Amino acid sequence: MSESRLLLIVEDDTAFARTLCRSFERRAYTVLHAESLEAAEEILGSHAPQFAVVDLKLNGNASGLACVQMLHQQVPAMQIVVLTGFASIATAVEAVKLGACQYLAKPSNTDDIEAAFGHVAGVTDLELTNRPTSIKTLEWERIHEVLVESEFNISEAARRLGMHRRTLARKLSKQRVK
Repeated sequence: MSESRLLLIVEDDTAFARTLCRSFERRAYTVLHAESLEAAEEILGSHAPQFAVVDLKLNGNASGLACVQMLHQQVPAMQIVVLTGFASIATAVEAVKLGACQYLAKPSNTDDIEAAFGHVAGVTDLELTNRPTSIKTLEWERIHEVLVESEFNISEAARRLGMHRRTLARKLSKQRVK
């Protein structure tokens, strides 16, 4: 098997993973799929992919951040893109610290992901805005930060935030967490 365009997709949503796999195969990638951290680790036992797409939230409240860390430790040259519907500044920063080259919010398509693989170095000519952050955005980012710190344990995150577990669950249900 050619390892030069080998891509690992770590995604627990079977339908979305199948779509991504087909799309990348049409672009001449050899695609491997894992539904969990353990399955990804098993694949790394026999393959060394150059690219990976990792969902931030995996089955059983498993963190894609742990997967990013493991992939980066096993294959440091791997270009890892984190895909999520659970986007926040805190998780984006953590993903990059742990070894991801890019962080994309869903919905992202194959073009977006492939472009992210090509923009590893970063861009310095982005327009800086002078728009203040809203209270709702700050609250949402703080909730995400605490969720990451508590390894996505809602009860523990609610305790750290000083709110009732049901209140936090209601806030999370208003935003699609995937």
